[in-house]
Amino acid sequence: MEKTFPQASDTINRLIQELAKLPGVGPKSAQRLTYYLLRAPVEQTQALAEALMALKSKTQLCVSCFNIADGELCPICRNTQRKTSQILVVEQPQDILALEHMALYKGQYHVLHGAISPTEGVGAGDIRIKELMRRLSAGGVTEVIVGTNPTVEGETTSMYLKRLIAPLGIRVTRLARGLPFGTELEYADDMTLSRAIEGRQEF
Repeated sequence: MEKTFPQASDTINRLIQELAKLPGVGPKSAQRLTYYLLRAPVEQTQALAEALMALKSKTQLCVSCFNIADGELCPICRNTQRKTSQILVVEQPQDILALEHMALYKGQYHVLHGAISPTEGVGAGDIRIKELMRRLSAGGVTEVIVGTNPTVEGETTSMYLKRLIAPLGIRVTRLARGLPFGTELEYADDMTLSRAIEGRQEF
């Protein structure tokens, strides 16, 4: 049940309720944000509103790697300095942000947009595995680094990918186990991610 504040106007309550739906934002934080925005210059709130609308109207999935893009290709796929012989497979676009923050990996990415999870009814056909195999069949890739999260679903997905890719003669590695089991990539610190990439292993 959504929490309302009887002493606040309907307009205030509406924004508090919407902000409280965001991950990591509870009713108290939503209340603070609402009153901050109320006091902020109109230009700031207008800029925020426009940025939110642009997020939904101007973004799409990269036609190559399925990262978030403003056009057909994301900034990484447009970058001609990136190695096209390496593809690091991740579950979600935010995983790329965590890995790119270190400026260590110089190859390409592929975003699955999920992981195989039979208990939740998510199969291989529900994530971007077919598109990955299409990229690999085009040639030029010598290594696929599996960077799925160290969870049961991530492990299931990584083993499935290994079985599909190995017959193609492409080297398949995985991020080193410096990542604690149950952790998601986007929450790992830079040092852990750096060791995970540098210490990647055959499997």
